[in-house]
Amino acid sequence: MKRTRVKICGITRVEDALSAVHAGADAIGLVFYASSPRCVSIAQAKDIVAAMPPFVSVVGLFVNASTTKIQSILSQVHLDTLQFHGDETPAQCAQINLPYYKAIRVKPDTNLLQYAIDFKAAKALLLDAYSEQAYGGTGNTFDWNLIPQDLPKPIILAGGLDAKNVAGAIQQVQPYAVDVSGGVELTKGIKNAEKITAFMQAVKES
Repeated sequence: MKRTRVKICGITRVEDALSAVHAGADAIGLVFYASSPRCVSIAQAKDIVAAMPPFVSVVGLFVNASTTKIQSILSQVHLDTLQFHGDETPAQCAQINLPYYKAIRVKPDTNLLQYAIDFKAAKALLLDAYSEQAYGGTGNTFDWNLIPQDLPKPIILAGGLDAKNVAGAIQQVQPYAVDVSGGVELTKGIKNAEKITAFMQAVKES
């Protein structure tokens, strides 16, 4: 039986990271993008990473960050995987010697098959809703019918997911993983343990 993995993104507090772990999340996401209300400081990130048990991946989210900035953060915070959520090129993503996946903000004319070719070194493509106002974390879904059936990359589905719609999303898209942030929050950056538990339960029952 195929199991859908789960990443809880936008973690800013140790207690929220532990809530995600206790509910069964496979990964947590730390946002290193100053314009995001979920951005963490180095000190916050260190405390969260120190609290993580084995086998839970820590993903660092970056938006159009310089290689120098990413390397500086990596020298201070242990990250397992990088998530490039801006307009990075394949060459820019490859400059950091860590596994990565590329976020694609999907709209009707987005050629996801071409992205899969261009970002062949990526471990997966994270598919999020397109917005002119923000690079992510909008709480909006997108038309899942825009995802090709034969996309030759693992799919991490994001964008507006919550406990009410994630089961339907999994049944339709059959993603490798789902990524949630706003759908399990009280306010931006502050998670709710009950919402996390409900989300995880919906994923397991899908």
